[in-house]
Amino acid sequence: MKVGYKKLIEEAEKNIAALSVSEVAGLLDDETVTIVDIRDIRELQREGKLPGAVHAPRGMLEFWVDPDSPYHRELFSEDKKFVFYCASAWRSALATQTVQQMGMSNVCHMSGGFTAWKEAEQPIEAVEKKV
Repeated sequence: MKVGYKKLIEEAEKNIAALSVSEVAGLLDDETVTIVDIRDIRELQREGKLPGAVHAPRGMLEFWVDPDSPYHRELFSEDKKFVFYCASAWRSALATQTVQQMGMSNVCHMSGGFTAWKEAEQPIEAVEKKV
């Protein structure tokens, strides 16, 4: 293997902005910010999510962000700041770097991910399982 995941994350972190859990907690009610959970739906259903966060699964993110994609979501064309998070801030670091390369400049991720959020005893919103 030429480049492993640790090196990819390390390189991504050099080129992206990261917010602490407390900084993100302070943005929960900010209407100019969209918090995006990129974890798998099973993770959300099992553990919950940040209050008000929208779900954009990592596997679809590039397609949802790109206005030329048939899967584009208007949400990602809004003039807002986007804060991505995942479980441990690995996927979110890579995702943030990728969407920056696609042209998004108003994006960052949350250091420590959902694990750090839980450890800091921040509020969690339940996610219902869909049948």
